[in-house]
Amino acid sequence: MREPAFWYRPRSFKSHALRPLGALYGAIAERRMLRKGFDAGIPVICVGNYHVGGAGKTPTVLALTKLLRELGETPVVLSRGYGGSLKGPVMVDRERHDASDVGDEPLMMSRDVPVSVARDRLEGVALAKSQGATVVLMDDGFQNPKLLKDASLIVIDSERGLGNGKVFPAGPLRAPLKPQLARTDALVVIGDGHAADGVAAELARRNKPALRARLKPDAASLAQLFGKRVFAFAGIGDPERFFRTLRASGVDVVTSRAFADHYPYSERDIEVLWDDARRDGLTLVTTEKDLARIHGGDGMLPYVEGIAPFKVTLEFDDADALRRLISDHLYKARERRFSRR
Repeated sequence: MREPAFWYRPRSFKSHALRPLGALYGAIAERRMLRKGFDAGIPVICVGNYHVGGAGKTPTVLALTKLLRELGETPVVLSRGYGGSLKGPVMVDRERHDASDVGDEPLMMSRDVPVSVARDRLEGVALAKSQGATVVLMDDGFQNPKLLKDASLIVIDSERGLGNGKVFPAGPLRAPLKPQLARTDALVVIGDGHAADGVAAELARRNKPALRARLKPDAASLAQLFGKRVFAFAGIGDPERFFRTLRASGVDVVTSRAFADHYPYSERDIEVLWDDARRDGLTLVTTEKDLARIHGGDGMLPYVEGIAPFKVTLEFDDADALRRLISDHLYKARERRFSRR
């Protein structure tokens, strides 16, 4: 899906015309969020968005994976495997699976953390627990009520914020903002922009923290692009953020091309990109998530070897505050379960 441009405009006739549908969709979503979820028996931390599209959930999940391991936990990621054909439950195996099986994000994350893919999240949790998980990290699923969440961290891009603030399809919100705020434990604001300041202020009135973070390029990724002119392409929720990150890192982006989120690259797509880049003497560069999908295509290996992946990690401005937040929620989650015995 390529998101409509009017979602990120302050006023739009299309958005206004779709408001009745948005009101209906929002009412259903809000009612659904009120349902009581199943208790997994171990702490569940959800990393989600208020809106459709990307904002940085995957690097946030990986940053939390690292922190949880430092705290002595054994995290397993739970994902629905968007874009993959397998219903699961199944543990992602990079030797057996590709993005067409389990989705690009689970495949990418499985390099750093065990990932349980399941359309039915309860079955996915059972599989994660069988693998020795002490904490389940939900990748998305904030609005889904099926599983009880012990903590919900919402990720927002500081440049784009929540767009026009309207509910799908009139805008990008997955549900009305008020009930989503009520179920939020912390906000993760990525970047130095101010588009999320209003949401952060509203949560502050509810004594919920907003944690600032930024994407840090991998040194090896930067080194391989040093002194080169590049052709950047991406099929993610916000390709422009990727292009901005490259330029902010000092990469000479001569040409860029955006595709729809989770775009299933064909061999012909890659041939065209390769030919265009070679014609202008440019180096192809894309995200790790995009490269996961390209690896899954037959006959692409000769092209893939010439595409540079640009790896980033998420760094929090106040890492101690994040550690205290997660430690506190883990303690409270276990205390609640112990008191019910």
